[in-house]
Amino acid sequence: MTPRKAVPTGAAALAKGLALLDLVADAESPLRFAELMRLSELPKPTFARILRTLIAFGLVRHDEAKGIYTLGPRFLELSHRVWDTFDLNSVALPELERLSRELGETIALCRLDQDSAVYLAARSATGLGVLIDLGHRVPLHCTAAGKALLAFQEPTLGRALIGRLALERHTATTLTSAGALTSDLALTRARGYAISLEEHLPGVNAVAVAIGAPDGTPLGALAVLAPASRLDETNIHPVGRDLMAAARRITGSAGAVAISSRPQPRNRQARKMADLDCILPWGAQLGEAPVWHPLEQRLYWADILRPAVYRFDPETGVNDICVLDKLVSAVLPRAGGGVMIATLDGIEALDFDRARTEPLCHPEKDRPENRLNDAKVGPGGAIWVGSMRMDAAKPTGALYRVDADGSFSRKESGVTVSNGLGWSPDGGTFYFVDTVPGVIHAYDSVPGTGRLENRRVFARIAQEDGRPDGLTIDSEGGVWCALWDGWALRRYRPDGALDFMIELPVPRPTSLCFGGAANDTLFITSARTRLPATTLSEAPLSGGLFACRPGVAGLPSNLFTPA
Repeated sequence: MTPRKAVPTGAAALAKGLALLDLVADAESPLRFAELMRLSELPKPTFARILRTLIAFGLVRHDEAKGIYTLGPRFLELSHRVWDTFDLNSVALPELERLSRELGETIALCRLDQDSAVYLAARSATGLGVLIDLGHRVPLHCTAAGKALLAFQEPTLGRALIGRLALERHTATTLTSAGALTSDLALTRARGYAISLEEHLPGVNAVAVAIGAPDGTPLGALAVLAPASRLDETNIHPVGRDLMAAARRITGSAGAVAISSRPQPRNRQARKMADLDCILPWGAQLGEAPVWHPLEQRLYWADILRPAVYRFDPETGVNDICVLDKLVSAVLPRAGGGVMIATLDGIEALDFDRARTEPLCHPEKDRPENRLNDAKVGPGGAIWVGSMRMDAAKPTGALYRVDADGSFSRKESGVTVSNGLGWSPDGGTFYFVDTVPGVIHAYDSVPGTGRLENRRVFARIAQEDGRPDGLTIDSEGGVWCALWDGWALRRYRPDGALDFMIELPVPRPTSLCFGGAANDTLFITSARTRLPATTLSEAPLSGGLFACRPGVAGLPSNLFTPA
């Protein structure tokens, strides 16, 4: 490890210590002694002496149980003191200039000022752009910067701010009701950035992110504003991802989102399926929740971040769409036809053709920082639904069982990102995914009773292989799981042993289900949210719907019968 900067005479040891501290801080995952020493390029005695000193001063922490090294408590204490004298303008200006050059659009820095956002600084590329008047105050409810500042406030403060806003109309697309604004802010928290599509100024679109302190409090917002003809639905989401990275660089914070935005390299050991095909190149932001409706012979699925429920006919290729005004995360087939859905407002019945919903229940109505996520109908006909914190930063999620009359009971808690659910063919084993720790849990279950016992780890996925997401079970008891950021599906045998993997042309498969006339087609949803441009060029079908026939049939879909 050779210091990159010129080191004053007599300060070589200090420089080596600081460089070693950089290695600990920059590691994507905690390093062990041998790996850290190899990267340091220091002789073992020198390396060990410096490392012991950093530990003694609390700058590095040694987890003896795991044998790994992370930043120590003293370093974190010092980093928090930075915010007492943090000059947001000075630190953000290099990012404004860089983004303006790279994107060719106007970049603005804003902060919250009572019930408005105020422009602190701006940079514009040469040519036609959006003019920013520094010091000008703009409304919170219809600007991307304002919505980013609102979305990431502490929930009680956020609700108080919304309650004070006039919600005046500026254009035909301005959100003028508290309910619509609340739904939009939930989407903002889920995807990490806010969008304004001509909501404040006609012909101007914008995307913005909050610049957060270590505790998550928004220090300001970073926004891109451009003519709607240049910043449209096709490119506004990749720009949002670029802004998230820029905001992290401004504060030096790793950010609150626990799920990686960096796909893993392709796994070339995965099996190639000759008949794997993208049957619908849709470009969903976060395609999810595929479920086969046996009465309708249709595949239902959803896009969480561009809220809609889809009804796909594999025979004709027609993909009917039901656009919703709030986040939707799961679709559940209903006896007699039609579906239930999990939304920001709980479990609801959906009138697909009229895009209307009728509430059944909301298990977490008193937890506005959470949202429902994946859900399935169990063997006894009840709905099982998991929840998660909006930003996936804390294990505040839970698992619920919802009966036909809307009554519900909590079955599990302390979950970070509740995901795939499924039951063995005899219903005696229940499987449940917690995505962030990379675990598929198994429980003993009794169909129709809601009783779960003997929780255990069925499978644990290493982070370098991706994160477990959606799940389904085949007729032989095989457990199928989609690997977010893993470019693959996995099939596990009932004993938990890995059977095989199927390679996919996209890094972020999200969920899967069996369907079709013989129930032997495996349908797979995928996402393109937060993928860098380089990955999207390698995987242009990201967000598409895929299908293959893996040689085994699935279990019939369970149907929910409302009271």
